[in-house]
Amino acid sequence: MTNESAALYLVPTPLGHLGDMTQRAVDVLRQVHWVAAEDTRHTAPLLRQHGCNARLLAAHRHNEEAAAQRVVGLLDAGESVAVVVDAGTPGISDPGARLVARVRAAGHRIIPLPGPCAAIVALSAAGLSEAQFLFYGFLPARSGQRAQALREIAELPYALVFYEAPHRIVETVADLLAAFGGQRTLVLARELTKLFESIHSCPLGEAPEWLLADANRQRGEFVLVVSGAPAVAASGEGGRVLRLLLADGLPPSQATRLAHAITGAGRKALYQEALSWQAAATSTRQS
Repeated sequence: MTNESAALYLVPTPLGHLGDMTQRAVDVLRQVHWVAAEDTRHTAPLLRQHGCNARLLAAHRHNEEAAAQRVVGLLDAGESVAVVVDAGTPGISDPGARLVARVRAAGHRIIPLPGPCAAIVALSAAGLSEAQFLFYGFLPARSGQRAQALREIAELPYALVFYEAPHRIVETVADLLAAFGGQRTLVLARELTKLFESIHSCPLGEAPEWLLADANRQRGEFVLVVSGAPAVAASGEGGRVLRLLLADGLPPSQATRLAHAITGAGRKALYQEALSWQAAATSTRQS
């Protein structure tokens, strides 16, 4: 590569199966002067395997700002740089976004290459009917924050895509069940493209038992895909169940939670209807 072609190349690397390395990715890694890697120890064998002689520099979560400054300096000097992460596409729940922003602000070219991305691989095998999806990435590690985050997106009609680590998979699935109810479909995609790859689809209500039935099902890196919230109006079946629960004396919050779990109707619409019903009932009693 000449000084005139100096650019930042975003190079996806295999999730597990080495055959998923594209020829274009190999060509770029063979031609660039430098490779900015999430973990140089992990990337060095990949470069050797493909005959790439680029020099390595570390660019991970804890040094991305400093690494970005160094990369800008290299590009200023006419040296091309490729960015790779341990697996998948840079900047997608991995380091890279801040580096890209700094390079763009410095006026250098950024050239993204297509390639492996665990979220897209899992979605393609999920078999869900939603035409739209929301990629969330990793949920908060703390249980309370995770539950709050899930409540905020529980009523979205899109397929929801999450990443999760093995040591949190059981509690995260339990939180998904609590937030979304048991009727929505959950696809658990584990160790994608690797030797022990598995893709399991089931109602959310059955997922905790399935996970606990075999400790091996809790191992590896996960992509979780949840079907979108059903488009059920509160004035339909959800509203009917809600009013029965309210008439039985349940407070609005509890009636809303149960009606949502039973029918899948949106929590916010149900709760607003519950408050309206309560206000109307109170007004009737006072009159």
